[in-house]
Amino acid sequence: MTSQRPDLDQIAAALLDAAKAAGAGEADAVARRGASVSVDVRAGALEHAERAEGVEIGLRVLLGRRQACVSASDIRPETMRAMAERAVAMAREAPEDEWIGLAEPGQLATEIPDLDLYDDSAEPAPAALEAAALAAEAAALDVAGVTQVQAASAGYGASEMVLAATNGFRGGLRRTSSSWSCTAIAGEGTGMERDHDYDGRIHAADLRSPEEIGRRAGERAVARLGARQPKTGAYPVLFDERISGSIIGHLLGAVNGQAISRGASFLRGDLGTQVLPKGLSVIEDPHRPRVAGSRPFDGEGLPTARREIVADGVLQGWTLDLACARKLGMTPTGNAARGLSSPPSPSNWNVALTQGTRSREELIREMGTGLLVTSMIGSTINPNTGDYSRGAAGLWIENGEIAYPVNEVTIAGNLRDMFLSMIPANDARPWLSHVVPSLLIEGMTLAGS
Repeated sequence: MTSQRPDLDQIAAALLDAAKAAGAGEADAVARRGASVSVDVRAGALEHAERAEGVEIGLRVLLGRRQACVSASDIRPETMRAMAERAVAMAREAPEDEWIGLAEPGQLATEIPDLDLYDDSAEPAPAALEAAALAAEAAALDVAGVTQVQAASAGYGASEMVLAATNGFRGGLRRTSSSWSCTAIAGEGTGMERDHDYDGRIHAADLRSPEEIGRRAGERAVARLGARQPKTGAYPVLFDERISGSIIGHLLGAVNGQAISRGASFLRGDLGTQVLPKGLSVIEDPHRPRVAGSRPFDGEGLPTARREIVADGVLQGWTLDLACARKLGMTPTGNAARGLSSPPSPSNWNVALTQGTRSREELIREMGTGLLVTSMIGSTINPNTGDYSRGAAGLWIENGEIAYPVNEVTIAGNLRDMFLSMIPANDARPWLSHVVPSLLIEGMTLAGS
């Protein structure tokens, strides 16, 4: 997608002018333009095709320690004036928050690195996307045991945005995405099982082939046939690389500045203490080229930078936007995420856990008897205590070998204990935003038959 009228810089500037004219003390504005196309096929035929494009705008106004956010998909001058007036009226009625406010000029990003987040290749034709989806579906159906394909899809999107504020910040970003996916079903009747595969990249040339996506979806579905419940007990659990990121996700949630400032985190008193085994670190790097989670600046115009969340097992710091940093008396970390109709809040960018030295297969052999989890459903997580309980399905391991598929099992433990006992494999996919390998955790409680 190329830059065309309407000009996003002009739109953002007009929003700020409208906010000041309506009586706002400070303001920031987001102008975003995007286009997307998606294609779904089923049973060898086109099932659904959709294309969308448009411009969206968001405005945040501040009156002292009060703020309000509004958004629209109409960029006419009268709409922007009405937006600003409505936002200022809302802010007058909003509760005071002593910690809000724009960044000081000296805190703002002054250099915007090129992170190769835009694919200059031509937008794919719908026929090309349909052909890719059909190839994924055909590859899944070629797997013995697959009875049907629930969905095979291909999609493309391109967007550009501008963030501007009355403190002088202006930053722009262009981004593309390409993806395909397939969900296969194996078996018949009540014995049916399904699984999927997916790939999404900034650059279409980096995608795995649609044939591989379909084949892996089919093989995963077939591997789940004949699932049964395991026996209740305490066993080692190996979280497959596809879902192990959720474990680190709970760690990221526990160190989020909003949770810390509200006292709603089981790690709130653990800054500077060991939370992972020695040798393991969690590194955030928002400057990785061609990765979806990369950001040259955050939603408040602050520069992003590589940082250690956990170093050699020791918790180093919280994830902070400006408001949380002020409340906690700390320095912001450049982690503000900004929606069109919501104020900034702390969020993580690209995160990587230290990989281990052993393969997933080696960990399977070493775990003896236990569960390899390949999918999870539901969640009961107590953010104050770290108590953890989730439904799961996967493969049962006996004597270090895969024995049979299992489902309808509940895994329970405490996240603090889980973090300290995790053993990583070496199978993380390096192109993902969250690079987390398979994780073996000893002594979890399984509730089955």
